[in-house]
Amino acid sequence: MKIDFHTHTFPEKIAEAAISKLSAASNTVPFTDGTENGLLSSMEKAGIDLSVVLPVATNPLKVTKINETSAAANEASEKILHFGCVHPLCENIEGEVRRAADLGLRGIKIHPVYQGVDICEERFLRILYTAGENDLIVVTHAGDDIGFPGEKKCSPEMVRCALDTVGDVKLVLAHMGGWHNWDTVCEYLADTGAYIDTSFSLGELYFVDDEKGTPWGEKLLSPEKFVEIVRAFGSEKVLFGTDSPWSSQAETVAQINALPLSDTEKQNIFHSNARALLKLC
Repeated sequence: MKIDFHTHTFPEKIAEAAISKLSAASNTVPFTDGTENGLLSSMEKAGIDLSVVLPVATNPLKVTKINETSAAANEASEKILHFGCVHPLCENIEGEVRRAADLGLRGIKIHPVYQGVDICEERFLRILYTAGENDLIVVTHAGDDIGFPGEKKCSPEMVRCALDTVGDVKLVLAHMGGWHNWDTVCEYLADTGAYIDTSFSLGELYFVDDEKGTPWGEKLLSPEKFVEIVRAFGSEKVLFGTDSPWSSQAETVAQINALPLSDTEKQNIFHSNARALLKLC
């Protein structure tokens, strides 16, 4: 079994425009058309049984509608599980978190860079604390963001400060704990209860050459460094994730299968940890 804990989709009517805008902003190559059907097709090719879709609220006024839509979508699909979202500028932060739980959502996605607030600021601390009280998983973009060069909103140091403040919360740090902050993630975070996901971290990152229109790659984590981080955190705290449509699900599966990890470590990463966290077993 394989569970992809980090994917994104967009409503059919805006998917093409959203993918085009985000691809242009980051200069990266998408691997699906951004629709739910596109994700399902990708999952079939990669042998993935369940994908978690993470919506990002860039406008606090849209949080309620996004969460209602996610809850309704969960009633219609057995292969895709939608999380909710919360924005730190919501008028009623605690109320929105509790409402997500009341809707039956398993977790929420936050994105400090897109939302313009540091993870260790009071507004995000309120989100994390209330999520912990309501047994919600929180997935956050962690580290740098390709679309916002130089922005530091969720560094390993900031995450450590937040966790030390809020205490018990099921926090998943995307991109192996902090994208392009991999030299410090183990130092600051390996001894915490935080989970990390594998998304957008292994192999190559594909860009588009503006002049030639052809893709080219940038090396991300080496297999050796990737395994080092897995073992520093413990494989029981690592979740398989791809960031689809921005990485190929099939390619990411193959990359992880090729790593010098034990069968138990791979099982933990591919499905056991996610099943336990999502309470599927």
